[in-house]
Amino acid sequence: MSHLLVADSVSKNFGNFRALNEVSIAVPKGSIFGLLGPNGAGKTTLIRIINQITMPDSGSVQLDGHALRPEHIKDIGYLPEERGLYKSMKVGEQALYLAQLKGMSKSEAKSRLKYWFDKLEIGDWWNKKIQELSKGQAQKIQFVVTVLHKPKLLIFDEPFSGFDPINANLIKDEILQLREEGATVIFSTHRMESVEELCDHIALIHKSNKVLDGKLTDIKRQYKTNTFEVGLQSGNSSTVVSEIKDKFQVLPATFKNLNDDIKLNIKINENTSPNDLLSFLTSKAEVHHFVEVIPSANDIFIQTVKNN
Repeated sequence: MSHLLVADSVSKNFGNFRALNEVSIAVPKGSIFGLLGPNGAGKTTLIRIINQITMPDSGSVQLDGHALRPEHIKDIGYLPEERGLYKSMKVGEQALYLAQLKGMSKSEAKSRLKYWFDKLEIGDWWNKKIQELSKGQAQKIQFVVTVLHKPKLLIFDEPFSGFDPINANLIKDEILQLREEGATVIFSTHRMESVEELCDHIALIHKSNKVLDGKLTDIKRQYKTNTFEVGLQSGNSSTVVSEIKDKFQVLPATFKNLNDDIKLNIKINENTSPNDLLSFLTSKAEVHHFVEVIPSANDIFIQTVKNN
């Protein structure tokens, strides 16, 4: 697998505080890579190192096979959690200025800005000042100037902050489209539902250390427990439940479904297949609901942090 960004054993201290402790990540080209962790874990420090805002005390970072250098700034688009627009400047003036800082000519920047302003239906904001916009509107402008120069690597830190559900979905679709067009994305958020929707790979940092890393589907396989949500209908519920408990491990059920007499979480052992469980259940009752419990990104996040 080819990687666009590789951080190798990166450490960073601020005085006596160790913000990163030999953290390594490898971000595959064309992927959306979730950089996760509780507040204060070290995510923002790593992002700042990738953006060369600060330097590591030890370790190295490579972009597209080369040691990270100042000229790589044109290859990276960064949307920080703390937004950086000048409130008293007009939208168009500011967008042109920021585009030129990334190496774009004025004419090229104007052409690309027209494309994005038309696409997001924000053309009438050109002469407004940032302070006249809502938080969500200003966020759209920040998104545009982040992606405008078509960087190889896009870093989004809480990109949906300030957006209503409609605009959050709009930006989500744009991020997916940018990935389809070849961009590689590092995505940092506390919204685990967004991780589920967007991320191919994740790394979890906790207390300055990387504690989890890999393809999201592979991590879900590691964390699953062979448990199934089961919804049944029977004229003799108590007997059916008793027979199930005699044969399988039954756990408390918290899922919601409609019109079932019996709701159970059933855990099977390694020698029992899902088909074995389903065959047994159909011999005892009508099966209306049968779904394997796959751990969510939120479940994995909480469990991993608690265990570490």
